[in-house]
Amino acid sequence: MPKKGTKSKKQADDVPDQQENKLPDYLELQRTRVVCNADAPIHTQGFQYSGAFAAMGVDNSVSVEKFCKNFKIDVKRLTEDDMEFDMIGVDASIANAFRRILISEVPTMAIEKIFMADNTSVIADEVLSHRLGLIPLDADPRLFDYISENDVPNERNTIVFKLHVSCQKGSQRITVKSGELEWLPEGSQLSMASPAQSGDKQKTFTSFSQSQKEILQKPLGVKFENITIARLGPGQSIELEAHAVKGVGKVHAKWSPVATAWYRMLPEVVILEQIEGDEAEELVKKCPVNVFDIEDLGNGGKRAVVAKPRACTLCRECVMGPSGEKIQLRRVRDHFIYTIESTGALPPEVLFTEAVKILEEKCEKVISELS
Repeated sequence: MPKKGTKSKKQADDVPDQQENKLPDYLELQRTRVVCNADAPIHTQGFQYSGAFAAMGVDNSVSVEKFCKNFKIDVKRLTEDDMEFDMIGVDASIANAFRRILISEVPTMAIEKIFMADNTSVIADEVLSHRLGLIPLDADPRLFDYISENDVPNERNTIVFKLHVSCQKGSQRITVKSGELEWLPEGSQLSMASPAQSGDKQKTFTSFSQSQKEILQKPLGVKFENITIARLGPGQSIELEAHAVKGVGKVHAKWSPVATAWYRMLPEVVILEQIEGDEAEELVKKCPVNVFDIEDLGNGGKRAVVAKPRACTLCRECVMGPSGEKIQLRRVRDHFIYTIESTGALPPEVLFTEAVKILEEKCEKVISELS
Protein backbone atom coordinates (compact mmCIF):
# COMPACT_ATOMS: atom_id res chain seq x y z
CA MET A 1 0.00 0.00 0.00
CA PRO A 2 1.39 3.44 -0.83
CA LYS A 3 1.76 5.93 1.97
CA LYS A 4 -1.04 8.37 2.63
CA GLY A 5 -0.75 11.50 0.45
CA THR A 6 1.27 9.75 -2.26
CA LYS A 7 0.32 8.20 -5.61
CA SER A 8 1.15 4.76 -6.81
CA LYS A 9 3.23 4.38 -9.99
CA LYS A 10 0.15 3.29 -11.96
CA GLN A 11 -1.84 6.31 -10.75
CA ALA A 12 1.02 8.67 -11.64
CA ASP A 13 1.21 7.21 -15.14
CA ASP A 14 -2.51 7.77 -15.61
CA VAL A 15 -2.18 11.54 -15.08
CA PRO A 16 -2.14 13.24 -18.51
CA ASP A 17 1.11 15.04 -19.29
CA GLN A 18 0.32 18.52 -20.59
CA GLN A 19 3.64 18.69 -22.41
CA GLU A 20 2.96 15.48 -24.41
CA ASN A 21 -0.63 16.24 -25.40
CA LYS A 22 -1.10 17.72 -28.84
CA LEU A 23 -3.81 19.84 -30.36
CA PRO A 24 -5.67 18.96 -33.54
CA ASP A 25 -3.94 20.28 -36.63
CA TYR A 26 -6.43 23.07 -37.26
CA LEU A 27 -6.11 24.39 -33.68
CA GLU A 28 -2.31 24.07 -33.72
CA LEU A 29 -2.30 26.10 -36.92
CA GLN A 30 -4.35 28.87 -35.30
CA ARG A 31 -2.13 28.82 -32.23
CA THR A 32 1.24 29.00 -33.98
CA ARG A 33 0.55 30.71 -37.31
CA VAL A 34 -0.91 33.93 -38.71
CA VAL A 35 -2.84 33.30 -41.93
CA CYS A 36 -2.84 35.85 -44.76
CA ASN A 37 -6.04 35.75 -46.79
CA ALA A 38 -6.65 37.13 -50.26
CA ASP A 39 -9.19 39.69 -49.01
CA ALA A 40 -7.10 40.96 -46.07
CA PRO A 41 -3.33 41.31 -45.56
CA ILE A 42 -3.23 39.51 -42.22
CA HIS A 43 -5.76 37.43 -40.34
CA THR A 44 -4.62 37.82 -36.72
CA GLN A 45 -7.21 35.87 -34.79
CA GLY A 46 -5.71 33.29 -32.48
CA PHE A 47 -5.67 31.87 -28.98
CA GLN A 48 -2.95 33.60 -27.00
CA TYR A 49 -4.15 33.51 -23.38
CA SER A 50 -2.63 30.90 -21.06
CA GLY A 51 -5.72 28.79 -20.37
CA ALA A 52 -6.96 28.51 -23.94
CA PHE A 53 -6.35 24.76 -24.22
CA ALA A 54 -6.34 23.70 -20.57
CA ALA A 55 -9.34 21.41 -21.11
CA MET A 56 -7.34 19.53 -23.75
CA GLY A 57 -4.32 19.10 -21.50
CA VAL A 58 -2.15 21.63 -23.32
CA ASP A 59 -0.41 24.37 -21.36
CA ASN A 60 -0.40 27.62 -23.36
CA SER A 61 1.15 29.76 -20.63
CA VAL A 62 4.52 31.50 -20.71
CA SER A 63 7.27 30.20 -18.45
CA VAL A 64 11.02 30.58 -18.03
CA GLU A 65 11.53 26.88 -18.72
CA LYS A 66 9.73 27.08 -22.06
CA PHE A 67 11.63 30.23 -22.99
CA CYS A 68 15.02 28.68 -22.23
CA LYS A 69 14.08 25.57 -24.21
CA ASN A 70 12.68 27.30 -27.31
CA PHE A 71 14.62 30.57 -27.58
CA LYS A 72 17.26 30.68 -30.30
CA ILE A 73 19.27 33.24 -32.28
CA ASP A 74 20.40 32.26 -35.77
CA VAL A 75 22.61 34.83 -37.56
CA LYS A 76 22.01 34.85 -41.32
CA ARG A 77 24.12 37.82 -42.43
CA LEU A 78 26.67 39.96 -40.63
CA THR A 79 28.66 42.86 -42.09
CA GLU A 80 30.31 45.94 -40.67
CA ASP A 81 27.17 48.03 -41.10
CA ASP A 82 24.21 45.65 -40.82
CA MET A 83 23.13 42.21 -39.73
CA GLU A 84 20.17 39.89 -40.26
CA PHE A 85 19.30 37.16 -37.80
CA ASP A 86 16.38 34.96 -36.80
CA MET A 87 14.92 35.41 -33.33
CA ILE A 88 13.03 32.21 -32.55
CA GLY A 89 10.80 31.31 -29.62
CA VAL A 90 9.75 34.77 -28.39
CA ASP A 91 6.56 36.79 -28.38
CA ALA A 92 6.13 39.82 -30.63
CA SER A 93 6.22 42.07 -27.55
CA ILE A 94 9.80 40.98 -26.78
CA ALA A 95 10.89 41.48 -30.38
CA ASN A 96 9.33 44.93 -30.40
CA ALA A 97 10.99 45.79 -27.07
CA PHE A 98 14.40 45.21 -28.61
CA ARG A 99 13.45 47.34 -31.62
CA ARG A 100 12.39 50.27 -29.41
CA ILE A 101 15.49 49.99 -27.24
CA LEU A 102 17.78 49.92 -30.28
CA ILE A 103 16.17 53.05 -31.72
CA SER A 104 15.81 55.17 -28.61
CA GLU A 105 17.78 53.89 -25.62
CA VAL A 106 21.20 52.62 -26.75
CA PRO A 107 23.53 55.65 -26.27
CA THR A 108 25.91 57.14 -28.82
CA MET A 109 28.04 60.26 -29.21
CA ALA A 110 26.73 63.15 -31.31
CA ILE A 111 27.51 66.83 -31.76
CA GLU A 112 25.34 68.85 -29.36
CA LYS A 113 26.87 72.33 -29.11
CA ILE A 114 28.26 74.53 -31.87
CA PHE A 115 30.37 77.59 -31.11
CA MET A 116 30.21 79.64 -34.29
CA ALA A 117 33.15 82.00 -34.82
CA ASP A 118 32.43 82.84 -38.47
CA ASN A 119 29.85 81.75 -41.04
CA THR A 120 29.53 83.72 -44.26
CA SER A 121 28.03 80.82 -46.26
CA VAL A 122 24.47 80.83 -47.54
CA ILE A 123 23.48 78.26 -44.90
CA ALA A 124 22.02 79.69 -41.70
CA ASP A 125 23.75 78.91 -38.41
CA GLU A 126 20.83 76.80 -37.16
CA VAL A 127 20.71 74.66 -40.32
CA LEU A 128 24.47 74.19 -40.29
CA SER A 129 24.36 73.12 -36.63
CA HIS A 130 21.59 70.62 -37.39
CA ARG A 131 23.62 69.09 -40.24
CA LEU A 132 26.66 68.70 -38.03
CA GLY A 133 24.60 67.01 -35.32
CA LEU A 134 23.43 64.29 -37.71
CA ILE A 135 26.95 63.28 -38.80
CA PRO A 136 27.77 59.81 -37.35
CA LEU A 137 30.88 59.88 -35.18
CA ASP A 138 33.42 57.07 -34.94
CA ALA A 139 33.52 57.12 -31.14
CA ASP A 140 32.66 54.32 -28.73
CA PRO A 141 30.04 55.76 -26.31
CA ARG A 142 30.94 53.14 -23.68
CA LEU A 143 34.20 55.02 -23.08
CA PHE A 144 32.45 58.27 -22.14
CA ASP A 145 30.18 59.53 -19.38
CA TYR A 146 26.89 61.40 -19.60
CA ILE A 147 27.08 65.14 -19.00
CA SER A 148 24.44 67.10 -17.06
CA GLU A 149 23.70 70.81 -17.01
CA ASN A 150 25.86 71.30 -13.91
CA ASP A 151 28.85 69.29 -15.16
CA VAL A 152 31.96 70.90 -16.62
CA PRO A 153 32.94 69.57 -20.08
CA ASN A 154 36.04 67.40 -19.63
CA GLU A 155 37.94 64.65 -21.40
CA ARG A 156 35.54 61.99 -20.07
CA ASN A 157 32.25 63.48 -21.29
CA THR A 158 33.02 65.71 -24.31
CA ILE A 159 34.64 65.37 -27.72
CA VAL A 160 35.76 68.57 -29.43
CA PHE A 161 36.02 69.07 -33.20
CA LYS A 162 37.16 72.10 -35.17
CA LEU A 163 36.04 73.16 -38.64
CA HIS A 164 37.84 76.02 -40.37
CA VAL A 165 37.47 76.23 -44.16
CA SER A 166 37.39 79.13 -46.59
CA CYS A 167 37.06 79.69 -50.32
CA GLN A 168 39.56 82.18 -51.75
CA LYS A 169 38.29 85.04 -53.85
CA GLY A 170 38.50 84.35 -57.57
CA SER A 171 38.51 80.56 -57.13
CA GLN A 172 35.82 77.99 -57.91
CA ARG A 173 33.16 76.98 -55.41
CA ILE A 174 34.27 74.32 -52.94
CA THR A 175 32.37 71.60 -51.12
CA VAL A 176 32.90 71.21 -47.39
CA LYS A 177 32.90 67.53 -46.39
CA SER A 178 32.57 65.90 -42.99
CA GLY A 179 36.16 64.65 -43.23
CA GLU A 180 37.35 68.22 -42.68
CA LEU A 181 36.21 68.12 -39.06
CA GLU A 182 39.42 68.03 -37.02
CA TRP A 183 39.50 66.26 -33.66
CA LEU A 184 41.01 68.32 -30.80
CA PRO A 185 42.22 65.82 -28.18
CA GLU A 186 43.45 68.63 -25.93
CA GLY A 187 40.01 70.24 -25.75
CA SER A 188 38.57 73.54 -26.85
CA GLN A 189 40.77 76.20 -28.44
CA LEU A 190 38.20 79.00 -28.35
CA SER A 191 38.61 81.43 -25.47
CA MET A 192 35.55 82.35 -23.41
CA ALA A 193 36.99 85.73 -22.43
CA SER A 194 40.28 87.60 -22.58
CA PRO A 195 42.66 86.91 -19.66
CA ALA A 196 42.43 89.47 -16.86
CA GLN A 197 46.22 89.75 -16.78
CA SER A 198 48.85 88.96 -19.31
CA GLY A 199 50.18 85.96 -17.36
CA ASP A 200 46.80 84.31 -16.74
CA LYS A 201 45.85 81.08 -18.50
CA GLN A 202 43.36 81.42 -21.33
CA LYS A 203 39.93 80.10 -20.28
CA THR A 204 38.24 77.90 -22.89
CA PHE A 205 34.87 76.14 -23.16
CA THR A 206 36.27 72.83 -21.83
CA SER A 207 38.41 71.80 -18.88
CA PHE A 208 40.59 68.89 -19.98
CA SER A 209 43.06 67.68 -17.34
CA GLN A 210 44.80 65.39 -19.83
CA SER A 211 44.81 64.67 -23.51
CA GLN A 212 42.23 62.22 -24.82
CA LYS A 213 45.03 60.49 -26.73
CA GLU A 214 46.25 59.18 -23.36
CA ILE A 215 42.94 57.55 -22.40
CA LEU A 216 41.73 56.29 -25.79
CA GLN A 217 43.20 53.46 -27.84
CA LYS A 218 42.43 54.96 -31.24
CA PRO A 219 41.90 58.50 -32.58
CA LEU A 220 38.35 59.84 -32.85
CA GLY A 221 36.69 61.21 -35.93
CA VAL A 222 33.67 60.86 -38.19
CA LYS A 223 32.47 57.54 -39.55
CA PHE A 224 31.99 58.78 -43.13
CA GLU A 225 34.25 61.48 -44.52
CA ASN A 226 32.30 62.30 -47.70
CA ILE A 227 29.10 63.75 -46.16
CA THR A 228 28.44 67.21 -47.61
CA ILE A 229 28.15 69.92 -44.96
CA ALA A 230 28.05 73.04 -47.14
CA ARG A 231 29.22 74.62 -50.37
CA LEU A 232 31.26 77.80 -50.22
CA GLY A 233 31.54 80.45 -52.90
CA PRO A 234 34.47 82.83 -53.42
CA GLY A 235 35.16 84.87 -50.28
CA GLN A 236 32.97 82.71 -48.02
CA SER A 237 34.23 80.84 -44.96
CA ILE A 238 33.13 78.77 -41.98
CA GLU A 239 34.94 78.70 -38.64
CA LEU A 240 33.41 76.86 -35.71
CA GLU A 241 33.99 74.47 -32.85
CA ALA A 242 31.70 71.47 -32.31
CA HIS A 243 31.28 69.68 -28.98
CA ALA A 244 29.92 66.11 -28.99
CA VAL A 245 28.37 64.51 -25.91
CA LYS A 246 26.72 61.21 -24.98
CA GLY A 247 22.95 60.84 -25.39
CA VAL A 248 20.08 58.56 -26.41
CA GLY A 249 17.68 58.59 -29.34
CA LYS A 250 14.56 59.34 -27.28
CA VAL A 251 16.04 62.78 -26.56
CA HIS A 252 16.98 63.49 -30.19
CA ALA A 253 17.22 61.31 -33.30
CA LYS A 254 20.88 62.29 -33.81
CA TRP A 255 21.77 59.98 -30.89
CA SER A 256 19.97 56.99 -32.38
CA PRO A 257 22.62 54.32 -33.15
CA VAL A 258 20.66 52.64 -35.95
CA ALA A 259 19.59 53.80 -39.37
CA THR A 260 16.76 51.31 -38.95
CA ALA A 261 15.89 48.32 -36.77
CA TRP A 262 12.93 46.25 -37.91
CA TYR A 263 11.55 42.74 -37.91
CA ARG A 264 8.95 40.60 -39.66
CA MET A 265 7.47 37.21 -38.94
CA LEU A 266 8.91 34.31 -40.90
CA PRO A 267 6.71 33.72 -43.97
CA GLU A 268 5.43 30.28 -44.90
CA VAL A 269 4.11 29.48 -48.37
CA VAL A 270 2.17 26.21 -48.59
CA ILE A 271 0.86 24.67 -51.82
CA LEU A 272 -2.35 22.86 -50.83
CA GLU A 273 -2.92 21.25 -54.24
CA GLN A 274 -0.46 20.55 -57.03
CA ILE A 275 -0.19 23.33 -59.62
CA GLU A 276 1.00 21.96 -62.93
CA GLY A 277 1.53 22.90 -66.57
CA ASP A 278 0.79 26.39 -67.82
CA GLU A 279 -0.80 27.29 -64.52
CA ALA A 280 2.52 26.62 -62.78
CA GLU A 281 4.43 28.86 -65.21
CA GLU A 282 1.88 31.61 -64.73
CA LEU A 283 2.31 31.37 -60.96
CA VAL A 284 6.11 31.64 -61.24
CA LYS A 285 5.82 34.78 -63.41
CA LYS A 286 3.25 36.32 -61.07
CA CYS A 287 5.53 36.41 -57.99
CA PRO A 288 7.73 39.57 -58.00
CA VAL A 289 10.37 38.12 -55.63
CA ASN A 290 10.69 34.65 -57.28
CA VAL A 291 9.37 32.60 -54.38
CA PHE A 292 8.19 29.82 -56.74
CA ASP A 293 10.11 27.68 -59.22
CA ILE A 294 9.32 25.00 -61.78
CA GLU A 295 10.11 21.34 -61.06
CA ASP A 296 10.49 18.96 -64.00
CA LEU A 297 8.51 15.75 -63.42
CA GLY A 298 10.56 13.82 -65.98
CA ASN A 299 7.71 12.84 -68.35
CA GLY A 300 7.37 16.24 -69.95
CA GLY A 301 5.22 17.52 -67.10
CA LYS A 302 6.09 20.28 -64.70
CA ARG A 303 4.75 21.63 -61.45
CA ALA A 304 5.22 24.63 -59.21
CA VAL A 305 7.26 24.30 -56.01
CA VAL A 306 8.16 26.74 -53.25
CA ALA A 307 11.84 27.59 -53.75
CA LYS A 308 12.45 30.67 -51.57
CA PRO A 309 9.70 31.08 -48.94
CA ARG A 310 11.86 33.40 -46.85
CA ALA A 311 11.81 35.99 -49.64
CA CYS A 312 8.00 36.26 -49.55
CA THR A 313 6.74 39.78 -48.82
CA LEU A 314 3.07 38.76 -48.55
CA CYS A 315 2.10 40.86 -51.54
CA ARG A 316 -0.73 38.29 -52.09
CA GLU A 317 -0.27 38.19 -55.86
CA CYS A 318 -0.05 34.39 -55.73
CA VAL A 319 -3.39 34.00 -53.93
CA MET A 320 -5.20 36.12 -56.51
CA GLY A 321 -6.86 34.45 -59.48
CA PRO A 322 -7.95 30.85 -60.12
CA SER A 323 -4.87 29.23 -58.54
CA GLY A 324 -5.16 31.29 -55.37
CA GLU A 325 -7.28 28.68 -53.58
CA LYS A 326 -4.45 26.16 -53.93
CA ILE A 327 -1.97 28.33 -52.00
CA GLN A 328 -1.92 29.42 -48.37
CA LEU A 329 0.26 32.19 -46.99
CA ARG A 330 1.20 32.07 -43.33
CA ARG A 331 3.50 33.67 -40.81
CA VAL A 332 5.09 31.94 -37.84
CA ARG A 333 4.04 33.73 -34.65
CA ASP A 334 7.23 33.17 -32.65
CA HIS A 335 9.83 33.34 -35.44
CA PHE A 336 11.07 36.82 -36.40
CA ILE A 337 13.48 37.89 -39.11
CA TYR A 338 15.38 40.78 -37.52
CA THR A 339 17.44 43.40 -39.37
CA ILE A 340 19.71 45.98 -37.73
CA GLU A 341 21.47 48.70 -39.73
CA SER A 342 24.05 50.62 -37.72
CA THR A 343 24.89 54.26 -38.34
CA GLY A 344 28.53 53.39 -37.71
CA ALA A 345 29.21 54.25 -34.07
CA LEU A 346 29.09 50.58 -33.01
CA PRO A 347 28.92 47.32 -34.98
CA PRO A 348 25.37 45.91 -35.28
CA GLU A 349 26.13 42.83 -33.15
CA VAL A 350 27.40 45.08 -30.35
CA LEU A 351 24.27 47.22 -30.59
CA PHE A 352 22.07 44.18 -30.05
CA THR A 353 24.20 43.08 -27.10
CA GLU A 354 23.83 46.53 -25.54
CA ALA A 355 20.06 46.37 -26.10
CA VAL A 356 19.94 43.05 -24.23
CA LYS A 357 21.83 44.61 -21.31
CA ILE A 358 19.41 47.56 -21.17
CA LEU A 359 16.39 45.23 -21.17
CA GLU A 360 18.04 43.18 -18.42
CA GLU A 361 18.51 46.33 -16.32
CA LYS A 362 14.86 47.24 -16.81
CA CYS A 363 13.76 43.77 -15.65
CA GLU A 364 16.01 43.91 -12.60
CA LYS A 365 14.61 47.31 -11.69
CA VAL A 366 11.01 46.06 -11.90
CA ILE A 367 11.83 42.97 -9.83
CA SER A 368 13.57 45.06 -7.15
CA GLU A 369 10.65 47.49 -6.93
CA LEU A 370 8.10 44.68 -6.68
CA SER A 371 10.09 42.93 -3.95
